[in-house]
Formats: sequence, structure tokens, C-alpha cells
Amino acid sequence: MNADLFDITDKVVVVTGGTGVLGHAIVRGLAQAGARVGILGRREAIACSRAEEIRASGGQALPLKANVLQINELELAYDRIIGEWGRVDVLINAAGGNMPGATIMPEQTFLDLSADDLSKVMELNQLGTILPSQVFVKGMIENNSGVVVNISSMAAQRPLTRVIGYAASKAAIDNFTRWLAVEMAQKFGEGIRVNAIAPGFFLTEQNKTLLMQENGEVTARGKSIISHTPMNRFGAAEELVGTVRWLISEASRFVTGVVVPVDGGFSAFSGV
Repeated sequence: MNADLFDITDKVVVVTGGTGVLGHAIVRGLAQAGARVGILGRREAIACSRAEEIRASGGQALPLKANVLQINELELAYDRIIGEWGRVDVLINAAGGNMPGATIMPEQTFLDLSADDLSKVMELNQLGTILPSQVFVKGMIENNSGVVVNISSMAAQRPLTRVIGYAASKAAIDNFTRWLAVEMAQKFGEGIRVNAIAPGFFLTEQNKTLLMQENGEVTARGKSIISHTPMNRFGAAEELVGTVRWLISEASRFVTGVVVPVDGGFSAFSGV
């Protein structure tokens, strides 16, 4: 295959959750590959700092302060990036998370589930993917060209103990990815594609306490995860970049409506 098909030089990419661990790795990796990246997140100082780091190393980056649940803030971010670079080629929906009340700890039962926290997690992960898609896809429709990449999870495909809210909301992302892929192709043609990646187990700000002890040792839950991952380790955030780059390049131009595992073999392993 022609190596030029993987070229993403000067593609304008917006990454929601670009201030988080996984989002940051994606932003940095795509910028190093020549893309112009919009770092969208609520933490403006972090977005600005990371944009400056990219620019200092010769890349192109723009901080975009916005809450993915606030349509007016997303519209302002869209207007800013259009004013700066004229278009949006790619949207990567990496914003998301979990809350303690939507997680059932070993000493708890399903009856302890917080309806309020469950609602917030569903809103953040599901609506926090749908709203940015509504805002940034409109430019893709006008140009008849663009790619959306959503971030799903292994928890969507194989529901994990404890994380009831997170698993349910990520399952909704899988469904939305396939739905939107069909919607775009049928109504606007083959120029707009929608896919997702389903990361396995990566250490992030939100799951670190579940997987690692303060002394650096892996927790019992972490050991269970690793024992069910044929590659026998957690993933490194940078290992998501290659799959994302493929999905946003011409190399995957006939790929839409899929959820790609990046999981060290977790989804392929029965445990036997």
C-alpha cells in the first residue's frame, strides 16, 4: 500500500478531552505526524501549556476551552478553529470519565448505586460525544469530507464488574458510532466516515487508584486484568496513536461504522 495514504500532514484535528492522559497522547502523536491539532478541554491552562509544547517543537496546535456538555462553548470553539485554520477535517471524541457513585465497590451492592452519579456518567460519555459531533460535523457536511473517531472501551464489549455506569455509557458509544456512520453515508455520501477505538487497559488519572497501589504495586484488580491480557501488561497511551492515525487517513477510506480494539488481546482471550 502506498505510504502516502497514511499521510495526515496539515489535517485539522480537534481532540475533545485533549487535556487528559489518552487525549494528550493522541494530540501529541498526531501533531508529530504533521496534523494541526485543536486541544479541546475544560482546563484552559493545561490546554494552553500543551499547545505551547507542541508549537515549541515545531508543530501546530490551538487550545480550545470548552465543556463538551455546553453547546454554546462548543460553538465558540468551532468558530475559533474555523477562523484560525478554515476547516475541521477530523473530530476525535476523547472526553469522558466515571464517578464514584456510579461504581459498585466490593463492599457495596447494586442497591448502593447513585442515580445522580449514574446520570452524570451517562451524560458525560454519551451526550459528551454526541454534542461535539453535532457541532463539528456540520463543517464536514459542507465540505463533504471528514472523519469522526469516538473513544469506546473494553467495558462496552465485555461488561466489567464494578463500573456499571461507565460500561453502559461506553456501550452507547458503540451504538452511536455505528448509527452515525450509516446516517452520514446514506445522507451525505462516502466522504464522511465514523469509527471508534476500544482501548483495553491503560493507566489514566481516573482508573489509576483501581489498578495501582500508592507504593507502585499493581492492585488485585490490576493483576486480574493483566492475567486476562495475552500481552501481559497495561497499554501505553502512545499505543493508541497508530490506530487513530490509520482511521483518519486515506488508508482506511472504505472503513466506517467499526469499533477497533486496541487491547493487547484482552477481547480475544476467553481466560482458558
